[in-house]
Amino acid sequence: MTDHAEHARHGSSQVPPAEWNGRATNRLQWLLALVGAACMALGIELAVGSTWTSGFAPLLMSVIGCVAVGLLILYGTLAFVHVAVKVDGDALEVRCGHAGLPRRRILLDHVVGAEFVPRINPREWGGWGYRWRPEQGTAVVVRKGEGMILHLADGRTFTVTVDDAQTAVRFIRERLHLPAPGRPPAP
Repeated sequence: MTDHAEHARHGSSQVPPAEWNGRATNRLQWLLALVGAACMALGIELAVGSTWTSGFAPLLMSVIGCVAVGLLILYGTLAFVHVAVKVDGDALEVRCGHAGLPRRRILLDHVVGAEFVPRINPREWGGWGYRWRPEQGTAVVVRKGEGMILHLADGRTFTVTVDDAQTAVRFIRERLHLPAPGRPPAP
């Protein structure tokens, strides 16, 4: 999904868009969020309605354990249920989840290349979320599907899953004055 019109043709009175916006969503993670909510509900139920006679310490440990696991699952899933990507004239910004955290901002001055990837698999990165692998770089993976890879000036890469990634790559390439893949650079 993008929030801009198609790029204007040469000689047209239309101005090219100033930014590109896209996002990707993983609806399956809502099921995991329900598991987290159920763990929290179990912890609360234990705290309120328990008549354990074996002592206060085991009850307290059970309540804290259930609530802590529930909170961790909820944060881990809701933080990566969707990703929003914004590319403007200066930078690419990635925001995860409803709170926009974690967030990553990459200045376009540090980008030396952009590449469309038709299929990114979370298993290649070790699952969903904000990932780092020494041989692959850094990634924000919220679902299986299309995405883009940014090649940075320091030799590292940054990968993100986002809908309409091909348009994002074209937008970045235009901003950086990079040739399209398979075409030689203009003299």
